[in-house]
Amino acid sequence: MLTTAQREQYQHDGYIVIPNFKNGDEIARLRARAGEIVAAFDPAESRAVFTTRDQARASDAWFLGSDNTIRCFFEEEAFGPDGRLKQAKALSINKIGHAMHDLDPVFDAFTHDATLAAVARDLGLEQPQVWQSMYIFKQPGIGGEVRWHQDATFFDSTPISVTTFWFALEDATIENGCLWVEPGGHRGPLRERFLRDGDAVTMEKLDGTPWPDDSTAVPLEAKAGDLVCFHGLLPHYSAPNRSSVSRHAFTLHVTDARTAYSPRNWIQRDDSLPVRGFV
Repeated sequence: MLTTAQREQYQHDGYIVIPNFKNGDEIARLRARAGEIVAAFDPAESRAVFTTRDQARASDAWFLGSDNTIRCFFEEEAFGPDGRLKQAKALSINKIGHAMHDLDPVFDAFTHDATLAAVARDLGLEQPQVWQSMYIFKQPGIGGEVRWHQDATFFDSTPISVTTFWFALEDATIENGCLWVEPGGHRGPLRERFLRDGDAVTMEKLDGTPWPDDSTAVPLEAKAGDLVCFHGLLPHYSAPNRSSVSRHAFTLHVTDARTAYSPRNWIQRDDSLPVRGFV
């Protein structure tokens, strides 16, 4: 599936961009289904906001209970001083998470396909396990910042194997909050670890290496249908979206079953909902 050059780039930089991986029909089906989930969501159930600022403290019961189900989360700036939504619900949701790939037929079909399995194999995931899915809206005007982080923080294993599959469902540009990465940063240490013990979560500091800045970070602009794959140790970030257009994306976090998945990771599975691969 991947060329030799793509494999070498992934090893060197910690990421690759595969153009035109998903077609327009596949994207349209996923976007339509996400819209249906949001339309059916009653804000009276929860006004939970997704934020990456002090994430351990912000991880409430609604968030922790989303590990193996499907729930919606609002943007940080969705509500005004009066506590009301500043704009329509459909333009206020930050993301849907975190088990659509297993529980929803449309997301299941998008996720579980042989082509993705081939990419995973070429990236070194011999026994992929898909733990988490997220549909991210990056809403126009209020799309929140996602601070610098490494995905291995949330999906620790020994050795680290988590790999992210990030699908652009709309064009991602600097203006509407595309990803930024540090090429080669995956060769650095794991800086933090997000640990769950029952309903208690903590962010354990492991290493003081500073996060990238403008001298080393590069933007990853992508066209709708492109697939970005990156290593779990690769530092990445996205700025707030202050533009007039959204930046929809869908992400999967995948480890290799040959590695030991930490029992303290926030998402766990048992026989009632076993973790699956791409096929």
